[in-house]
Amino acid sequence: MPESKSDITILALVGSLRAASINRKVAELAAAVAPRGVTVEVFEGLGELPFYNEEIDDAVNDAARQAPAPVVALRSAAQRADAALVVTPEYNGSIPAVVKNAIDWLSRPFGDGALKAKPLAVIGGSMGRYGGVWAHDETRKSFGIAGARVIEAIKLSVPFPTLEGKAPAEHAELSANVRDVVGKLAAEVS
Repeated sequence: MPESKSDITILALVGSLRAASINRKVAELAAAVAPRGVTVEVFEGLGELPFYNEEIDDAVNDAARQAPAPVVALRSAAQRADAALVVTPEYNGSIPAVVKNAIDWLSRPFGDGALKAKPLAVIGGSMGRYGGVWAHDETRKSFGIAGARVIEAIKLSVPFPTLEGKAPAEHAELSANVRDVVGKLAAEVS
C-alpha cells in the first residue's frame, strides 16, 4: 500500500503491441495527465510473455528453475503497483491475446496473484462505433475472476472516428476524460 495518497503508482497494460497504436497513446496520455502524486507506469513487454503454460509456471516453484524474465518483470511491476489501468482495443469482438495472456500470468498463484484485491479499471478504443465495449467488458470479467478488484464504474470507450484524426493528447475532451479516469482509479487505492 502507498504511504499516503500522494505516492500512488498505477500500472498501465496496453492491449495493442503496435508502437503507434492509439491505445498506447491513450496509456501515455494517462501518464502525462495523471494528477499530482500519481504515477502511471506503462508496462513494456506484454508481447514478450510466453503463452501461459502451467508447466512453465510450476517450474517457478522448483528452486533449480526460474520463470521467464518477462513473466518476472510483469508480476514484479504488478506487485509494486497500487492499482492497474488496462488500455485495450477490441479484436474481433473480444480481448486481444496479449491482454488475456497477461491476465493468465497475473492470476497465478491461484487466489494470490500479483493484482489480488488491487483496484483495476479498463478503458480504450477501437474503430467500431462502440469503442471496444465488448472487449472492455470481457477484460473486466476476466480480471475480476483473476482476483483484481475491478472498478465497474470507471469506464471510457473511445470510438476512433470521434478523434477526428487527432492524436489523443491533442483531443481536449479525451485528455480530460483520461485524467478523470486516473484520478478516480487513484481514489480507489486504500
